[in-house]
Amino acid sequence: MRLRDLKGFGPKSEEILAKVGIDSVEEFMATDAFDLYEELKKKVKGTGLNSIYAIIGAQEGVHWQEVSRTRKTEILMKLDDMGLAPK
Repeated sequence: MRLRDLKGFGPKSEEILAKVGIDSVEEFMATDAFDLYEELKKKVKGTGLNSIYAIIGAQEGVHWQEVSRTRKTEILMKLDDMGLAPK
């Protein structure tokens, strides 16, 4: 299985994750979603909230829109605690 085969991912996701050293599904699944999002925010221009939803969704096998709809508040609170919430 490749990263692009995960739910909600594609070739672009693989490309973006490679920029932060994630090249396999195993590495991706072993990475904390919020830590990965923080690293992407630092290194990949244009990383936004949909990215954290997509990361969580891919790790849990759920579409990113479902993550956004059902867990948005929880995710935003965690990002706020990390100093990463949108202003």
